[in-house]
Amino acid sequence: MRALTFSVVSLAVHGRAGRPVRIGALLTLTKLVLCFAAGDLALAERYLSPAEAQKVCFPQADHFEEQTVRLTPEEARAIEQKAGVKVRGRESKIWLARKGTNLLGVLVLGHVFGKHDVIDYAVALSPDGKVLQVEILEYREHYGGEIRSPKWREQFKGKSAASKVKLNDDIYNISGATISCRNVTDGVRRDLATFELVVHPRLVAGGGLPDARTTPP
Repeated sequence: MRALTFSVVSLAVHGRAGRPVRIGALLTLTKLVLCFAAGDLALAERYLSPAEAQKVCFPQADHFEEQTVRLTPEEARAIEQKAGVKVRGRESKIWLARKGTNLLGVLVLGHVFGKHDVIDYAVALSPDGKVLQVEILEYREHYGGEIRSPKWREQFKGKSAASKVKLNDDIYNISGATISCRNVTDGVRRDLATFELVVHPRLVAGGGLPDARTTPP
């Protein structure tokens, strides 16, 4: 985009074969460049920052603990096998939402590709690994922004690693947004598998979460 803008401006200033152009023509070309650049930038829509998503998903929390989850190669393979989705990065960010010493849940920051660009989203999970909420943080595609519809995102509520979480199965598709729907759905399924296989065991081992298997009924 910058290279194209520079080329057009250079043409505006020097004209063809180094010939100078009139001021009126220069202003017209400059306006075209600015409009083109603005249109290109307008494709990206940022709806929530991670900090804003924290407050939206866990309004009762009084503090959040940021953690970086680094997967071993073995953990990444286990997640891929369970979710059926490629693990493209072995490092991700999560935030533990707490009220006092009580863990309210975990906010997972996720990234998937749409048709051409990255979609940033967040998944709020309960301490036992069920989806509380899905939020789209930033959307950069020309089409498919309908995935921000509350009705579509509501479908994920209550899903866990034991659920199918598959497009055209327990998650319905939106016409014209199929790629975005599929990839966000796959991303959430991968996040659920990651929580079950990696995050939850680490929280239990670190004393940050009681082990339900040993907690008296």
